[in-house]
Amino acid sequence: MLKKNDTAPAFNAVNQDDKPISLADFRNRKNVVLYFYPKDDTPGCTIEAKQFTDLAGEFAKYDTVVIGVSKDSCDSHRAFIKKYGLNVALISDPDGRVCSSYGVWQEKEKDGVKKMGIVRSTFVVDKNGVLQEVLYGVTPDGHAQAMLVIVKKL
Repeated sequence: MLKKNDTAPAFNAVNQDDKPISLADFRNRKNVVLYFYPKDDTPGCTIEAKQFTDLAGEFAKYDTVVIGVSKDSCDSHRAFIKKYGLNVALISDPDGRVCSSYGVWQEKEKDGVKKMGIVRSTFVVDKNGVLQEVLYGVTPDGHAQAMLVIVKKL
């Protein structure tokens, strides 16, 4: 698993608009809050995305972009954004390469059944590509505000 002060793993993926996006796009320009979530339009994921959207302007004041990552398709991401008026970029990672590189694709257990899935996690990457915060297994409610506090210190 990754830890604070590690170099953030590079990624190349597509966003909700099927446009290429990579961590390198932000190097020396923006901090990145990269948050991984299990599935579009589910209760916890919706809370988290809406709270990041509510604070998008505050993150922008601190040269920070917020990017969500799940294995959902671009079509699913577009529907999720439209339904809730979200203002965050969402990366589609159907093959799980980005999830694996950040160590969030893990075995999870629910009701005694074990299966692989995305562990809700967040990484704060500074403009130099260094991880300033690494959090695995986060709680959605209030998480965006907690990340803003960290970003303000960068």
